[in-house]
Amino acid sequence: MTDFDESGIEDRAGTQTRIGDYGLLGDTRTAALVSGDGSLDWLCVPRFDGDPVFGRLVGGAPAGRFRLGPEGHATVVRRRYRTHTATLETTWDLGNTRLTLSEAMIAEVAGRLLPATVLVRRLSVEGETARAVVEFDPRLGERHRPPKVRRGPDLVCEWGSLALSLACDSGTPIPPGRPTSILVTPRHPVTVVLTVAHREPLIHLPPAAAWELVTEDEARWRAWTAEIAHDLPCREAVVRSLLTLRLLTYSPSGAPIAAPTTSLPEWPGGVRNWDYRYAWPRDASIGVAAFLGAGKVDEARGFLGWLLHASRLQRPRLPVLFTLDGRHAPAERTLPGWPGFAGSVPVRLGNDAADQHQLDGYGWVVDAAWTFVRSGRPLNSETWRMVRGFADHVCARWRDPDAGIWEIRGDADHHVHSKMMAWLALDRALRIAETHRLSSRRRRRWLAARDDLADEVLARGFDRIGNRYTRTYGSRDIDAALLVLPVLGMEDPDSHRVRGTIDAIRSELSAGGPLLYRYPPGQDGLPGVEGAFLPCSFWLVQALAFTGRRTEAGELFETLLRRAGPLGLLPEEVDPGTGAYLGNYPQALTHAAVVQAALALRAHGGSG
Repeated sequence: MTDFDESGIEDRAGTQTRIGDYGLLGDTRTAALVSGDGSLDWLCVPRFDGDPVFGRLVGGAPAGRFRLGPEGHATVVRRRYRTHTATLETTWDLGNTRLTLSEAMIAEVAGRLLPATVLVRRLSVEGETARAVVEFDPRLGERHRPPKVRRGPDLVCEWGSLALSLACDSGTPIPPGRPTSILVTPRHPVTVVLTVAHREPLIHLPPAAAWELVTEDEARWRAWTAEIAHDLPCREAVVRSLLTLRLLTYSPSGAPIAAPTTSLPEWPGGVRNWDYRYAWPRDASIGVAAFLGAGKVDEARGFLGWLLHASRLQRPRLPVLFTLDGRHAPAERTLPGWPGFAGSVPVRLGNDAADQHQLDGYGWVVDAAWTFVRSGRPLNSETWRMVRGFADHVCARWRDPDAGIWEIRGDADHHVHSKMMAWLALDRALRIAETHRLSSRRRRRWLAARDDLADEVLARGFDRIGNRYTRTYGSRDIDAALLVLPVLGMEDPDSHRVRGTIDAIRSELSAGGPLLYRYPPGQDGLPGVEGAFLPCSFWLVQALAFTGRRTEAGELFETLLRRAGPLGLLPEEVDPGTGAYLGNYPQALTHAAVVQAALALRAHGGSG
């Protein structure tokens, strides 16, 4: 197997940039990833799922990047987000000088004459004058198209209806495509501003005015985080997770994307490289509970509103994923010639999981609606109509095999977790019906299906010899998704079946320490292996809290949070051997699972 620490993107000093070395910049419309040497290696425009203008992350040098940092080799001495903001700071030691890059994207642009995308990057020094470098090399899309360049007060790069404007207050012209040396003095920081226009007028923004926008945005983020509940265990880590989830929400529609990237490998050199720049109803549903529990009602309402909008054309069927505006995701295809991250190919656009049947999605969505109702907020008539349709669909289809939560690319099967989530959909729909209008006939149908589901899962999905629920009917394999069992209410959390299932998962799916595989390695029909699946470890925290093992849950939570590093960002998967991050990053499901775990610890007396 390949050691992931030996693979990555090579920086100017010849060392490798790993996935976990990247920081996230975002404006709730698109996002950028910036490495520790100041190289912005990923940015899609005009939104998360658009074409990359800087794609070096998976496209190599020809895909372009935007670097701002020390001219020669320098050591990173500090990397952090400014407290309770989305402003990223990277500080390098240059001997007698410390050079700091502060950068952010402007989230709030409504109501003002501002571009939808504004990226502000500022270099400042403590000590002596420092020499830095700007390398601005935008290349658009699949074929790395160079721009048509216009020079004036600002540099303008154009590709038809798309244009970028670059302004710099150093007084030095910045030609695209090659490094430019600049001086940074203690009294004169250097500010660089990138603005984007897509099918609209290009707005030039002076660097000084752009930096004022960063200051204003920071104040808004601090006000936003101040409203988060103050009694959450490990509150600072949870706040960072919630802020990350907000950055990964497409504000024009409320769609939560799974991750801002495509094709970051679940194992180096492997083929498990997927496009995650889409919205999964499951993730949106978890987000409803996460934001509600943390006191952010508007965000929870926004997620539920997106679910209502996105599902309208295909109800009562619930697709696995949508585009940001609620449409069918494009067919999966590969990009020829793209080298991938650490040589991991193929690089993919689109996601064929959109055509799968996943029964568990209905449970997540209806449970989100119930969470909203339980908080004292009744559903409007259209949302209740959506929920009723989903419950009816579950009644009609729960006996069918499905692809399961892990989207196995093979034959459908009877996944026990999916059946449990179908039970959850019916149970929560019945609970909502206690305060919303429902016909007696429908209620009887849902009750009968819910009871039949519970009976069948116990009869066909429980291994009495091993005292645990299994991955599929008739198998003895275990599935980490079953860690949600104590939360469902289908079984008493103190039952031997629940505890036996949790213990079996910890034992048989252990990847060492606090890490878990999501199912037995090598059991997904794809060649090669994958890493430990980080959300499952946070689900284990939740399961332990719900089953009374509070101290153990709190200790596990703190151990897991230490894997987030100084930026507090988390991936989908982790290499159990090296601790290196794997998969698309940062991963919304992982950060939502952090919040779920914290809420469970708060509810059940966990420490933190």
